[in-house]
Amino acid sequence: RELASLGVNGLVLFNRYLAPDVDLESLEYVPALELSTPSELRLALRWIAILRDQVELSLAATGGVHSAKDVVKAIAAGANVVACASALLSRGPLAFTELKQGLQQWLTEHEYTSVKQLQGSMSLKHCPNPAGLKRANYMRALTSYTPSVSVDSVSTDPVSTDPR
Repeated sequence: RELASLGVNGLVLFNRYLAPDVDLESLEYVPALELSTPSELRLALRWIAILRDQVELSLAATGGVHSAKDVVKAIAAGANVVACASALLSRGPLAFTELKQGLQQWLTEHEYTSVKQLQGSMSLKHCPNPAGLKRANYMRALTSYTPSVSVDSVSTDPVSTDPR
């Protein structure tokens, strides 16, 4: 409410900061652009779902939006806007067509008549397990984790970047 009273109309959750890297040979900062991954969307999903019914601001989901399913998730959490820079950079303008068609297909297959009907359907107020959303399901996530690399195969060399 305080943000709205200050004239804020919306929030972007969460825009990535593009930080430079260090070139160890030249000891200079160099530009480094790493595109987002779909896993980055989860933080925005959680906070948009929590904030959706608590603020009267537009909420934009950004970071990790690569597929139509990602767009659907963001809208269901409560996003008014979904941004997808990495998808555009990696696939070009065709990415927008794919995302729009995929969203329309999902809505039809799941018998939604509009984006508005989907929007916020998985917000904190409407989700089936609000306590789980607030806790971010820490215990379930930890107990169901399966490492992708064997612990025995991980290097103990602190300088190595090779996971073998």
